[in-house]
Amino acid sequence: MKAISTKKAPAAIGPYSQAIRVGNLVYTSGQIPIDPATGAFVEGGIKEQTRQSLTNVRAILAEAGLAMSDVVKTTVFMADMNDFAEMNAVYAEFFAEPYPARSAVAVKTLPKGALVEIEVVAEVTKS
Repeated sequence: MKAISTKKAPAAIGPYSQAIRVGNLVYTSGQIPIDPATGAFVEGGIKEQTRQSLTNVRAILAEAGLAMSDVVKTTVFMADMNDFAEMNAVYAEFFAEPYPARSAVAVKTLPKGALVEIEVVAEVTKS
């Protein structure tokens, strides 16, 4: 097991790693829309928050030598399922076919009042 960490994504706000590699899989922790340059949420609504969350995911994967095309599974947590269509439109900008498997669920609250949190599992296909 190997921890993965980058300053190009927000630091963990608790006792966890940004990502962990186990064998040929990388598991990211859920990424909320914090801009690592400012330490604050990006301004705007669900679209901007989804874009920042996925940008953070992409930065963590890059630190592991991976790309969004290596993602095999995503989980999207939303504060309001009414935001699904707008989240999905931005999400589609980050992935191409074959799309990763995905779960999307609405939850009561997210850390720091975020509108969205996204975690992924990616496959390492090269050593």
